[in-house]
Amino acid sequence: MKYLLTLSIVISGFFIIEIALAQQQVPVYQQFRLIEGVVQISEPGEDSDLVHLWGDVNAPGRFMIPRGTTLLELISFSRGPASFRTGETTLEWSKLRIEINVSRRNIEMDTEEVINFRFRYTEQVPDELRNYILQQNDVITLEVKRRPAFVDYMRIIGPIASIAATVLLLVDKL
Repeated sequence: MKYLLTLSIVISGFFIIEIALAQQQVPVYQQFRLIEGVVQISEPGEDSDLVHLWGDVNAPGRFMIPRGTTLLELISFSRGPASFRTGETTLEWSKLRIEINVSRRNIEMDTEEVINFRFRYTEQVPDELRNYILQQNDVITLEVKRRPAFVDYMRIIGPIASIAATVLLLVDKL
């Protein structure tokens, strides 16, 4: 019995040592990526900016990015724009467009500046978007829009026509 107890203590000690060594070998930058609510892209000690990305992206949130990061790089860090694909329809990508607004606070003038970027999936990405450098506390909103299709109009007209037909049948029967 003493032999089994000693053997189990020795084996569990080896497991504890292995776990401790594995935790020490985790790179420092990966430990900081676990901060609640902030996705840290920049390395520790690197000059960085904290920006906010909201809207139709696959991973919205607060990002700590290296200083000098462009808007296009931030959208890539968030895994790109969300698509409108559902189980009901497959949309034509040529009808989709992206609208990006960057809101930047000008402390000296006590104003809020908003820069807009709009383009379609089938168009070339604007050079201004590629080269736009983000700054501390920028708020970026991204919206994926599409033109209404025939089905969208029918979803509005159908219930109204149904109610009108029901009212006419009720009035006729009374």
